[in-house]
Amino acid sequence: MTRLVVDLNRCQGYAQCAFLAPDVFAMHGEEALVYNPRAEREQRERVARAVAACPVQAITADGLDGYAGGASDAAR
Repeated sequence: MTRLVVDLNRCQGYAQCAFLAPDVFAMHGEEALVYNPRAEREQRERVARAVAACPVQAITADGLDGYAGGASDAAR
């Protein structure tokens, strides 16, 4: 299981995450992001792409080692 945290103060509502991993991230209205903080294993590749695509790097994730764009966020 992948644990996710989104810094909602940093999030600007670009919705790249919701586009790339719609089962995990969704926009509520035009600016409010809602997400499942515990993404299933089957979602790891999509979540890794969503994390990498966030233009303001608001998403941190544990459990994405080995996925493209899904390096551990400990380096951030």
